[in-house]
Amino acid sequence: MEVLISIVIGILFAAATYLMLSKSLIRIIIGTGLLSHGAHLLILTMGGLKQGSAPVLVKGTEQYVDPLPQALILTAIVISFGVTAFFLVLAYRAYQELGTDNMDLLKGSDNDE
Repeated sequence: MEVLISIVIGILFAAATYLMLSKSLIRIIIGTGLLSHGAHLLILTMGGLKQGSAPVLVKGTEQYVDPLPQALILTAIVISFGVTAFFLVLAYRAYQELGTDNMDLLKGSDNDE
């Protein structure tokens, strides 16, 4: 199971890298979202996938799942949601002011000299 999830993580990282290297601001934002999802899966996989174990430790339980990776992922999801919302507002405002989402045109056209 870990091998399959590792392949999915690799695909997410590759797609995120491809999108983040594009010139469109919206694709860059989608790429950062994919990168954060890949990081969440990576943390979960490194924490170990245990099937058939209790999620909470109660009296008499021999095996249980470590809750630390799940807490880290929950925190990371909230942070990535906030960052994505900020990026979307920033992109919307830049599009309102400049009329484009192309990164080359956002830098300015001072290269004509």
